[in-house]
Amino acid sequence: MVIVDGVPMSGLLAEAADPTGPKATVVALHGGGTSSSYFDCPGHPQLSLLRLGATLGFTVVALDRPGHGSSAPYPEAMQHPEQRVDLAFGAIDRMLDQRPRGAGLFLMGHSGGCELVLRMATSPRAADLLGVELGGTGRRYHPAAKEVMRLAALQDRPPGVRELLWEPMHLYPDDIRRGITNSSTAPRYERTVALNWPNQDFPALAPGVRVPVRFTLGEHDNVFRADPSALAEIADMLSATKHFVNSRHPGAGHNLSLGHTAADYHRQVLSFVEDCTSARPPDGDAAAAAG
Repeated sequence: MVIVDGVPMSGLLAEAADPTGPKATVVALHGGGTSSSYFDCPGHPQLSLLRLGATLGFTVVALDRPGHGSSAPYPEAMQHPEQRVDLAFGAIDRMLDQRPRGAGLFLMGHSGGCELVLRMATSPRAADLLGVELGGTGRRYHPAAKEVMRLAALQDRPPGVRELLWEPMHLYPDDIRRGITNSSTAPRYERTVALNWPNQDFPALAPGVRVPVRFTLGEHDNVFRADPSALAEIADMLSATKHFVNSRHPGAGHNLSLGHTAADYHRQVLSFVEDCTSARPPDGDAAAAAG
């Protein structure tokens, strides 16, 4: 745990196994109803983004988003998006401290975590950002999800939300379906985020992203549409990025990092991170190009 502007911020950190230092640093932000354990599921090391990332030469930080984990008792410190961005960057800086970051930071968000990822990616503090992974999100809800998501903006865990997020249930280990990564905290601001994300915040933030973006939906995601027209709309919103990749992950549901195919998904994300590090010019070349 670290303290940022008087707020305790928690999370998980796995350092690169390579003694020469990390290739890059991946910062992963979970969605609603869970915590940083989403990326390091108890009892399932084979599904862990943190363990795989460290083994492959990356330092990985899984942050408890503002309002989750140790920061939950401080709602007044995160009412506004700018506060949450500052808390997240501050927590990253303090958790990493003097540790090497490699080529820079890469932000990875899942579902509700994608809102904070895009706000961070368009912040002046994102100068060393390598790229972004957006998973389990979208612009258009499946017809069956519309009413459930409308209710989710008004109340915690409305009827039907579990089925929406977890079916088909055979895609996940039994104990994960029983909620071992669930969080009991749900910050009030998340209702506003859920209400505004698809029609307001996502289309407003996306055009400001310049770094490479990878966008992933599970083959069986029941929340967001992944048909060609829906994916084309997202690609158009992110057309200012240096590079955009659309991916539909086979055998996966909404919770990409907890299913039986999580390791494959994480390997693909980390491969994209490595591509981003290779595409970044050395500091001297970048300075010359900027001049």
